[in-house]
Amino acid sequence: MNYDRPSSGMGIWFQLANAARLCFWLALIAILLLQLFGGRDTTQKNRDTLLDQFQSQRKSRVIAMIHRQETSSILGVPVSTYINIEDSEAVLRAIRLTPDEQPIDLILHTPGGLVLAAEQIAKALVEHKGKVTVFVPHYAMSGGTLIALAADEIVMDRNAVLGPVDPQIGDLPAASILKVLAVKKPQAVSDETIIMADIAAKARVQVASFVADVLTKHMLRPKAEELAVTLSEGRWTHDFPITSQMAKDLGLPVATDMPRIVYELMDLYPQAGAQRPSVVYVPMRGARDTKAEPAPSSTNQQ
Repeated sequence: MNYDRPSSGMGIWFQLANAARLCFWLALIAILLLQLFGGRDTTQKNRDTLLDQFQSQRKSRVIAMIHRQETSSILGVPVSTYINIEDSEAVLRAIRLTPDEQPIDLILHTPGGLVLAAEQIAKALVEHKGKVTVFVPHYAMSGGTLIALAADEIVMDRNAVLGPVDPQIGDLPAASILKVLAVKKPQAVSDETIIMADIAAKARVQVASFVADVLTKHMLRPKAEELAVTLSEGRWTHDFPITSQMAKDLGLPVATDMPRIVYELMDLYPQAGAQRPSVVYVPMRGARDTKAEPAPSSTNQQ
């Protein structure tokens, strides 16, 4: 079967179309890579500068563990971050590189995460000989609270919160799973629920025991065990806010004199993904506000 050969004019247009298509994709990839990596170097340098400044002021090892939604792919899809094994490896490495008597300051902003990772960090902080201070500018929930309990001092913003450390089995509170067996006969529940209840009971004991061991750094064993049960038994919902005053009432070593530089560092971790800020304000021109709000005129809040 014979086919007519394309004319030379059509061949030129075909080559031009292919070249234009190639240029388009190369330009698109370059733009995406520029957006992904272009601004990070400057931002990270600013973060490093603030951390170094804070270390010099405090004569300490400063570690920041700040979890926000991060734009982690070239398509710009926000992915929520949380405490994971990579975090525990990095924090443990920083602690190992810190002289035994040097203080450690941990800036903590997290919704929580893996119990194992949080327990590894907490144990390492408890065993560190120098003073350990945890700064909570906004919130440190669940595993974040577990880490904060290991500190000699917890510095919280007056509006910051901690949270309960009751274990979660999948997406369900361990205490609520056990409640099913308390209100239903075993014959009326599935084998899967019974297995989950067994795991939930073990998880509560394990977490309470670990928290009690951590708290003996600050208080006598009987008080530590009592507080560990309070925080881990599931008397509140998992997102229950434990305010700075409530934390003090529970017997935790809490202060509220948050250094301004911690807020400045948080400004360098903006919430990703929004095209416009969800909260907008214009700082007042008074002396008090000029001193307290040197940041830009708009901000995103998590």
